[in-house]
Amino acid sequence: MQGKRVLLIVGGGIAAFKTPELVRLMTRAGLGVTTVLTEGGAQFVTPLTLSALSGNPCHTALWDLTREAEMGHIRLSRAADLLVVAPATADLMARMAAGLADDLAATLLLATDKRVLIAPAMNVRMWEHPATRRNLATLRADGILTVGPDEGAMACGEWGEGRMAEPEAILAAIRAALAEEEPPLRLTEQVLRLPPEAAVQPGPAALPGPLSGGHVIVTSGPTHEPIDPVRYIANRSSGAQGAALAAALRDLGARVTFVTGPASVPAPEGVAVVAVETAQQMRAAVEAALPADAAVMAAAVADWRVVNASERKIKKDAAGLPPTLKMTQNPDILAWISRDAQPRPALVVGFAAETDDIVANATAKRARKGCDWIVANDVRPATGIMGGTENAVILVTDRGAEHWPRLPKDEVARRLAARIARALEGR
Repeated sequence: MQGKRVLLIVGGGIAAFKTPELVRLMTRAGLGVTTVLTEGGAQFVTPLTLSALSGNPCHTALWDLTREAEMGHIRLSRAADLLVVAPATADLMARMAAGLADDLAATLLLATDKRVLIAPAMNVRMWEHPATRRNLATLRADGILTVGPDEGAMACGEWGEGRMAEPEAILAAIRAALAEEEPPLRLTEQVLRLPPEAAVQPGPAALPGPLSGGHVIVTSGPTHEPIDPVRYIANRSSGAQGAALAAALRDLGARVTFVTGPASVPAPEGVAVVAVETAQQMRAAVEAALPADAAVMAAAVADWRVVNASERKIKKDAAGLPPTLKMTQNPDILAWISRDAQPRPALVVGFAAETDDIVANATAKRARKGCDWIVANDVRPATGIMGGTENAVILVTDRGAEHWPRLPKDEVARRLAARIARALEGR
């Protein structure tokens, strides 16, 4: 991103307190950053803070006689490679959707000929309101990119979806958006736009079969959430079932994008491999791979990550006390692709690794996430399934729960791939 320029518009929400950190991350990544502070945003962060961190003046008023004598709002809107709105409040999204130009921020967004990325942030009821959903659909139809919002605790004391994405996630989305300005990377006759962290291994053209002409995204493996440069939070997923599924879908003729965390089994040949580490990187890679006919979300994504991860190795405290780790929720990739992805895949398959009440928990997860199917299994250590070569799954759909016998993971993958092919037939 060296030499790229971003115009950051700060909306009037409590999430504006995260924008100084976002500016710091962008400048460290080599971006040139210019900031625009709305009247509401100035209630939470000051122009001095933003200008000091960005190294450029912070713009606040449309009626600046010196700058507007040279049509400053036009120059600002055209000089950047990308416009970012964070936080994008419900009011600012509504004005964008309506094409209003009643202040500097709205005028810049209307006058620009560059791509725009928004990071919505608002109360969960405002986010779920039909008016906001209509505005979001309008903005996406206009080509506006989005990142977040996340689910979690809010400043108002409520819980739900509406928290602005964390600065690291916004930076990953900025990278993905700016990558679209570069010469495209062709993978199996498809263009993927990925964050630079993703290592990519292209595969050959798809084989003939019942899924010929179709595109399936498969996520696999664990994610690693860093604590410091040498430590991380992870889980025991080997990635074996996800790799087997990608191979089985490939064998039925699908063009497969395989988004994998740091798995202990190799990726199959003949698929487009996107190697990531964190949940935020996986979310960005999945979005970059859309559109797809189906998404099979087999990865064991970490629910939480460390906000205060250290850039240096954490040393032992002289008193022997452990470090204090501040945690926050990771993006819910399954819920996002089931409910908010544009376009949504025709079939979304989630996975549920459970240790008790398998069917009840999987059924509740399917309803909560909004996916079409859930593949559930019992991962108690006594079963030997997690990290093992066999699996015993329960397929939960709108027709109920279907218990499969214990089988090698390759056979489970073949059976599930065949069911996916039948479900997509005619679509």
